Amino acid sequence: MLHTQVQNISSSKTNSADKRYQLVYAEDDIVSSLELLKILYRCNSLHKWTLLIAPDNIPSKALLDTSSIDSSKLLVLRQRHLINLEYVINSALCKGNFAAVVTWTDIVSEQQLARFKLIDSDTELFCFTRTTGHAISVVAH
Repeated sequence: MLHTQVQNISSSKTNSADKRYQLVYAEDDIVSSLELLKILYRCNSLHKWTLLIAPDNIPSKALLDTSSIDSSKLLVLRQRHLINLEYVINSALCKGNFAAVVTWTDIVSEQQLARFKLIDSDTELFCFTRTTGHAISVVAH
């Protein structure tokens, strides 16, 4: 069973499903890549895109293929192409075209997370971080 270290930032819940923002703590690039592969593998079975916003690193196509992850379902937005981060994330959450939105290295603040429209969305939001401001729990996937 795969385990990902995640932290619940918001415990917002709806009647239909448990919706929350998840911080993924990764102390280095290797752990970050492994955690990303777990998320991508989980989202790969859905017939939707996975949006990677300002990634620190992306696994190679060979590694994705070896892990049975369809790289054609990944959409990558680089930091230099972002003008309005909140608009991009809210649009991705509201449109229903994405299985998950993944951000990196503290690009999103907790105040921004609170404003996102995740409650009305089936899209999961993962935020990679290198800081350990809160306790981290282990969640099985």
